[in-house]
Formats: sequence, C-alpha cells, structure tokens
Amino acid sequence: MIYEVEGDVLMSLARKLQEKFPSMRDQFIEWCEETNPEPGDIWLWGGNTKTRVLNLIVGEAAEPELGRSSRPNKIAVHRALRAVNKLVIDERFNSIAIPRIGSGVGGIDWLEVRGMMASQLGELIIPLFVDVTAHDGIEPTNPACELCPTSGYHP
Repeated sequence: MIYEVEGDVLMSLARKLQEKFPSMRDQFIEWCEETNPEPGDIWLWGGNTKTRVLNLIVGEAAEPELGRSSRPNKIAVHRALRAVNKLVIDERFNSIAIPRIGSGVGGIDWLEVRGMMASQLGELIIPLFVDVTAHDGIEPTNPACELCPTSGYHP
C-alpha cells in the first residue's frame, strides 16, 4: 500500500540516520569503490539495529568537478524499484519510507516516477510512505493512513 505524505522525509530520516549511524556514509563510499555500482543497483545498510537503509542508484556516479550527481535515468529508477520490491519480500520489511526519488531539480517528471512506484511497489502489503510534497523542516504527516497517529508518521 502506498501512502503519500507531506513533509520533509529527509529531515526526519536521513539527517537522523546520519547522526545516529555516522559510519553508514563511509561504508556506502567503500561499497561504491569496491563494486562500482551501475544505475539501478541498490545498497542495503544494516548496522547493529533493526534500522535498515536502502540507497537506490538512479544515475551515474557523482561528477566531483561539477559538485553534483548526474541526472536520474528512467531505466535505472525502474530497475532500482524492481530490486526494492524483491528485497522487501526477501527481507520481510515492515514498512518503507522514501522521498520522491529521481524527480528533483532536472530529474524525471514526478508523475512518471509515481507510475513506476505504483507498478513495482503498489502490490506490497506493507505500508510504503512516499514524501510527495517536501516542506523543509516539517516532520512528515499522513492523516489518511490508519497505521499512523493523527499527527504522526509511521516509518
């Protein structure tokens, strides 16, 4: 089930995860150097807790001289979402929270990405929370989700 939420999922998840698990970033960089991932690959980080973080590679590697990553690739987004579907089933995840991958500035049209998510993840029986309208500094909320407290977020 896909639930669309409004807020800043990166504020509530990524920043807290970076603070709580500072080694995660270094391990991701190490993984990239060892495996040279292709667009569409995913990386699962587990740490020593129940928290797990998926990184979806949706474009070519960052271009250091430009200071940014390349544009997202539609085929890579679709492939990564398909890999997420398989991993969710294999690992028996309870829920997933995800930002609007691949549709940032200069990215893929959100409606297209949304369609890809629906086709690849829409049949999952676990809740998938998608941050559809980012509001910097505001915790995500989803009053339509029966699993969430009225003012809360269920990652």
